[in-house]
Amino acid sequence: MPLDIQATLDKFAKLRIVVIGDIMLDHYIMGDATRISPEAPVPVVSVARDTYVPGGAANVANNFAGLGVPTDLIGSYCDDPESVLLNDVLTHRGIQLSPIGQKDGATTIVKTRVVVQRQQLCRIDREAKPAAYGLDHILQDPQFLDLISNADAILFSDYAKGVVNDTLLSAVRTHLATLPEQPLLIVDPKPKRHLDLHGMTLMTPNRAEALQMAGFDSSSDADFDDEAVSSAIFKKYNPEKLVITLGAEGMLLGEKGKIIGRIATVAREVFDVSGAGDTVIAVLTAALAAGEPLKEAAALANRAAGIVVSHLGTAPISAEELLNA
Repeated sequence: MPLDIQATLDKFAKLRIVVIGDIMLDHYIMGDATRISPEAPVPVVSVARDTYVPGGAANVANNFAGLGVPTDLIGSYCDDPESVLLNDVLTHRGIQLSPIGQKDGATTIVKTRVVVQRQQLCRIDREAKPAAYGLDHILQDPQFLDLISNADAILFSDYAKGVVNDTLLSAVRTHLATLPEQPLLIVDPKPKRHLDLHGMTLMTPNRAEALQMAGFDSSSDADFDDEAVSSAIFKKYNPEKLVITLGAEGMLLGEKGKIIGRIATVAREVFDVSGAGDTVIAVLTAALAAGEPLKEAAALANRAAGIVVSHLGTAPISAEELLNA
């Protein structure tokens, strides 16, 4: 039976999602370059406009907001001008950035991209070292415990900046074990960090990450054996559900230790894949929390990804776009 998208979107509005991860501010400097600098062999960019949008875990929350899902966002940042700008951007989108994540030394992460005639010229990153972003100071905070206790799903958005670590994961699991009903636990993993990710409802690695998690060669030209890769991940991490995003090859779905199939990509025109993974995990999480089966949730996420890759820059999905696709 085909998924009733409107009915599913109606369920989204009744959810409560908590996103925990590496929040960022994406800054786009848009302009043109018609001459070379006399100071060095580099183009001179004449700036037309500056655009600021949520990035990293904040973009995941932005996708939830676009779908009409009530969302709380927890991440590390400090009292700097960039955090004020990020908070303004999030508030405008109806996203609550929890104040408990503020801490000294946690420089608000900003990624600045210089874009000339729709081509990225360079990227400038502003961030502290990973140790600055840990959330150890909030793990026993009543406000934090209340947020995760009342969530339908908790999504760990790991960009390897330091927020998602074993201390955080252990504290969340320990607290949730005391509850009569536990929220879904979702993670977008970064295998190079070697975190203890057992007990997850859903894991969503991409092709290279899945190969790394399985202990195989993860180079771009490496073979990808669906059965071997998924079996290795299920054996090592034991997630309830597994969705491996394979770019132009679609998605590989697994559940309860077994492959349940592949779905083909629906992208017609790929302009910019920035943020597509954030869209996929947000839609998957919302659909699963709303009670949809994995195949239907993945089909909806695949449709959403096909929409956002046709946009320039980091762009969230919206309920209207899903309905009109």
